[in-house]
Order: sequence, then structure tokens, then C-alpha cells
Amino acid sequence: MSAASPIEAELAVVGAGGAGLYVALCAAQEGAGVALISATTLAQTASYWAQGGLAAALGPDDSAELHLQDTERAGRGLVRTSAAAVLCAEAPERVHDLERLGVKFDTDLAGTLSLGLEGGHSRRRVVHSGGSATGRRVVRQLSALAAQEPLIEVLEQARADTLLLADGRCVGVACADGRSVRARAVVVCAGGAAALWARTTNPPGSLGSGMLLAHSAGAQLADLEFLQFHPTAVIGVAGREGFLVTEAIRGEGARLLDQTGERFVDELAPRDEVSAAIDRLLARTGATAVSLDMRDVDPTLFPNVVGALAEAGIDVTRELIPVAPAAHFMMGGITTDLQASSTLPGLYAVGECACTGLHGANRLASNSLSECFVFGARAARGALGEPAAAPEAAATPSYVTLTAEVTQATRTALWRNAGLQRTRAGLERLLEDPYPLARLIGACALAREESRGAHFRDDYRQTDPALDAMHTIVEASGAVRFEHWD
Repeated sequence: MSAASPIEAELAVVGAGGAGLYVALCAAQEGAGVALISATTLAQTASYWAQGGLAAALGPDDSAELHLQDTERAGRGLVRTSAAAVLCAEAPERVHDLERLGVKFDTDLAGTLSLGLEGGHSRRRVVHSGGSATGRRVVRQLSALAAQEPLIEVLEQARADTLLLADGRCVGVACADGRSVRARAVVVCAGGAAALWARTTNPPGSLGSGMLLAHSAGAQLADLEFLQFHPTAVIGVAGREGFLVTEAIRGEGARLLDQTGERFVDELAPRDEVSAAIDRLLARTGATAVSLDMRDVDPTLFPNVVGALAEAGIDVTRELIPVAPAAHFMMGGITTDLQASSTLPGLYAVGECACTGLHGANRLASNSLSECFVFGARAARGALGEPAAAPEAAATPSYVTLTAEVTQATRTALWRNAGLQRTRAGLERLLEDPYPLARLIGACALAREESRGAHFRDDYRQTDPALDAMHTIVEASGAVRFEHWD
């Protein structure tokens, strides 16, 4: 298919993880034709590897208000309350909708949903599928439905590298192989950027391509300084370096131990606290890892973690697991409103590539999968309400930015200079990095002269109350400014 003969669709969706699949299925349910663009084969996205579950106030002792309080507490004064309120109110219905679509969540013997406890949550409210295989099972089911849906045309092995614009609107997307899609709106669901850091839990493709795709067309980005480090990623084990050991295991009683076998942190504190405590301990002792002790945890609850570590030679029923923080989740991304609409008309974004302000400075565990489905449904409705592009309108490509390659030097530079501890000198070095997103991350982190959540500045160790609810905005020019979000 040449660029001169585009595929016509009501909606173009870039990315086939949980968010993209759900957007496509929601649109198809409304009778709309969808072109689903996937850089990999279906069911091989970052969502596939997600071990966490979906946070939703489903228990008799829980409520959307309590979920909101926990989300805001974890977000360190930077959560956009309106976005978090939407997530907390609508997450239970999205769980039920996924059940309607055939996703089987874990239940007890009475058939009631099993609710897990994770860091930062005051109640058990995390639903899982297959224990720590939630992402795999959800994506596998949604992929099967998308593949069977006649209204969804899947473009596999297609890398979107240019957005198409007409009359100031986004009206389509072009791929590196020459294929293109014309649509009334484009929804970017291309995942995060944590694989830009040398030590990461993410698959290699999580390089922020969706963020650059949108930014190259003129859309704003926000909060790129906030990259969450997961505290319990395996380290020093051949074949399992960076393997994430889900937080739900700590919710079932696993403990974090120092080199003397003593606990040193509340394992269920928010992730920024736990990661920082581990980082300080390692810096003080010179050790490379702390130990996760899950010997008292029922191994049948987490079969894929137990199996993966057994393949690497670790018997979790008898041995300790060496862990240390690793780059895990980008809180920042394409600036969006509560309908997932970006600042560029006709362009929407959902999931880790988007920034509604929901996560603030530190994401509450398992809010991210819920975000994919809550804002995915909203994006589908909003995008289908966009005006159809006039047939005579000439679509022109936005500037292509996705030609820059990510080198090991960039990944090392981000880990060293934008890791758990940051300095002005280190961040300034990122401004010269050849990868454009690394430069923007450095600029945002330099602008935020304070320590808050996942962003810790050695030269500004305190939180600045004047920056509460103030988000870093990256304009199309690359200029960074602050903006207050309610």
C-alpha cells in the first residue's frame, strides 16, 4: 500500500497494548472502522508483560473517595484531582466491561473477585488475572477479539513515524513502510519511555516514540522529569536482569531485608519511598542489591514469577531474591484533557504515553492499567465525535523525528544523570544528548528545582510548596514552562 493510496478509517490507533486494543474495540462497538497500527505482532506489547493488576474500588469496605485519597497521597501534591476522580469513579465499570469481553479475573471459591493489596493502597482493591500474569491474559484476550473483529484492520509490524495534518488538525498517520491511514482522529497508545534508562523493567521498544510522534506535530508534552523507579527488579541474575517482581508479592507478606537480614523499610509504602530507601542503603553500604524474602508467601499465587526465577536457578520457597530499583513507568507524556484529547486537534493519547496529571509525581500501584481502560473508553467516544476530514483537504506530514537511534550511551547517560538522584551538572549534560526525548527530559528535570516524588535533586532536596499542582509543559519549540492544573 503506497502513501498515495491511504487506508480509510474512522479512527487510527497507534499501539496495540491494553490501551490501543481497548480503544479499537470500543470504537468498533460503536460501528466505526478502525485501523490498528502495531509495531510488533499482536500480544507482544509492553502491556503483555505487566504483572500488576487493575486498581478499582470494588470491595465492600472501599469507595472511589478512598481510592482518590490514596492516589493523591502517592502523587505528592501534583495529582490532577479531576483526572484522578474520573479514574477512581469509572474503574469499577471498566473491570466489569473487561469481564464482559471475556477477561477472567481471579476469584475466591465463592466466585467473588479476589482483591490484592499493593503499596500506597489503604484497602485491597487490585484485581489480577492469573496472579502476576494480568497483562498477558488481558492483552491476549483483547488481541483475539481485535483479530476477529471485521471493523478492525490490524497493521502488524508497522512503525508509525509521521502524523498527517490538514487545516491544523491531525487527520492520519504514515508508517515507515509507506503505508498510511486517513481518519477523523488518531489515538496514540504507544507506551512509555522507561527503556531509555540503562537499567529498566521495560521491553526494548519503550523509547517514547509516541511522545516524539506527537511533539513533532506540535502537541504539548508534560511532566517528563517524573519517571518511576520500581523498587524490586531482579539484579545480578543471568537471564533475569531487570525482571520485575510484582508489588503484589509484598502485599501478601514478602519482606525487604538488608545485608544483615533486617527489615529497613515499610514494604507497602509508595514506590518512591521504597526505591529511595533501597538506593540510600546501597549507597551507604556499597552493596549492589537488597534481598526480597518471599519464603512465607504462597508460591501458587504468583506462578509466573516463581517459574521465571526457578528457570534462573532461584527457589523462592527457600532462597532470597536479589533486587534493586529500575526504571519502570513514565508519569509524563503527551498532555491530554479528561477526554484524552491532546493540544493538537484530532490527536488523542491514552496510557503511558499520555499525561492527564492522574499520577502526579509518583504513580499509585496498578492505577496505570486502570487508566488504559478508563481513558481508552473516553478517547474512543471523543475521537469519534471529531469532524471528518474534508476529502479535498491535502494531508501534509509533520516533521519526522523518529530517525534518531537510541544508543547505549544515551541509556547510560539517563541512568547516571536522570536516575534516582540528580544534579544540575548531570542534567545539563543531557541537553546535549543526540536523542531528542533525552534532551527534553533533561530540560524538564532542570526546570523543577525541588525534590518531589520520583524526582530527587541533590541540589534541591526539599519540596517547594510553590510548585504544588504546577506541571512542566514542553511546547512544540522545546521551551519548558510551568502550568497549574486543578
